[in-house]
Amino acid sequence: MPRKPAGEPDGSAREFAESRSAPAGDRDGELATIGTTVRSTRRLLGMTVEALASRAGVSTGAVSQLERGQGNPSLQTLQRLATALSIPLVQLLQGAPEPEHHVVRAGLGPRLPAPSDDTRDSQVLRELLTPSSGRLQVIRSEVPPGFSNEGRSYRHLGQECVVVLSGRLRVSIGQEVVDLSQGDTITYDCTAAHWWANPGTETTVVLGAVIPLAF
Repeated sequence: MPRKPAGEPDGSAREFAESRSAPAGDRDGELATIGTTVRSTRRLLGMTVEALASRAGVSTGAVSQLERGQGNPSLQTLQRLATALSIPLVQLLQGAPEPEHHVVRAGLGPRLPAPSDDTRDSQVLRELLTPSSGRLQVIRSEVPPGFSNEGRSYRHLGQECVVVLSGRLRVSIGQEVVDLSQGDTITYDCTAAHWWANPGTETTVVLGAVIPLAF
């Protein structure tokens, strides 16, 4: 296999160098991405602009300018900044990754529609607690007393885990019926016909997690 000539930039570094000949609008967008990554990573590390500049061996003005998406930094300057921030140069050039957390404040999660047109299903309040685009779906449900969708069983791909936070819940999977109380948990294959009921006199609060079988 032929070897890369010494001094030739790799991957994204080479792409960034080549982008210097791109239209001004494209370069501005790239600088804005780099500047945002520098600023967010610096703040995450609790560093000031002055501290980052000192650690990287570049001027404070250069860092401040870059964080505003301005200037004309060399690859050497970007490499120094990446090293000072303890991140790979490729991450600095491509932008910071999406946040790995998703916060839903109590009672403010999106409300999910009823799984069928039956008006009884609309009695259950279903709140989505995870990102709608995620592979894991966690739902908080409030099941009113006397509710039952017996005779309207559901079947779909996935595995579901349900924990009863308060009240009572009756779960039927196939031919088996299980009664759960506060603190009880049940996990089942959603491809089996299943239905829920609240045999108690108080609203039952349930937390359920569903993962597709293909995950």
